[in-house]
Amino acid sequence: MELKTIQTPRVPVRYYEGGKGKPLVYLHGAGGILPADPFLAKLAQKFHVYAPLLPGYGDSQECGAMRDMLDFTLHTLDVVEALGLKDPILTGHSMGGMIAAEMAAIAHNDFAKLVLVCPAGLWLEKHPIPDLFAMLPYEMPPYLFHDVEMGTKLMTAGVALNDPEWLKGFLVMNARQMGMAGKILFPIPERGLSERLYRIKAKTHIVWGASDKLIPPVYGEAFRQAIKGAQLTIIPKAGHMVTLEQPDELVTALGYLG
Repeated sequence: MELKTIQTPRVPVRYYEGGKGKPLVYLHGAGGILPADPFLAKLAQKFHVYAPLLPGYGDSQECGAMRDMLDFTLHTLDVVEALGLKDPILTGHSMGGMIAAEMAAIAHNDFAKLVLVCPAGLWLEKHPIPDLFAMLPYEMPPYLFHDVEMGTKLMTAGVALNDPEWLKGFLVMNARQMGMAGKILFPIPERGLSERLYRIKAKTHIVWGASDKLIPPVYGEAFRQAIKGAQLTIIPKAGHMVTLEQPDELVTALGYLG
């Protein structure tokens, strides 16, 4: 995947591009995108992938003008337009799934196919979502991964979670990224999306990790019921980071879209 830059009305946007085939836009979650993301690599074997970074992620420029869900949605629609894409497959994970669902609801004639991977955006009182913003690094892997040991290594590249130098770098990066993500995820990841899901016309596939402890699979059924004709697939031995734990199974599940 090649890291590129494109100009949008508000801010330059950094994005990863690679692969051949149908255009697919992938929107990342609150944790951003790894430089060698296995899911993107797998997607690029079947699709022409465009994966924009939100402002403040990676080495991208921050954008204080983005303040609420509508700003995030319109900004990402601007990115798709700047890339010159017509009717790409729209895919989003977690926070990115929340944004993708908003885009498909607002611009409901612009996307024929939508993939939501463990998306945020709904709130079920009987199944509250843990506060990711209040967690220390060592507390995160059990919520994010089915295989906690493997997940810890992926997050830290093998460095101990209590290593002072690693922790310092993590906190600096986290402050930038979570500062942006917090505008739509804090204090709870709910911005009225449930009232707009009925507008989605795209052929929709919802995919969830069976062991997701951050946003449990019961939310997948809530999304399925709210989006007309949506299909839900639960992937075993995967948590919230199904993109890292089971990338092959996830790409196979996308075969539903044709």
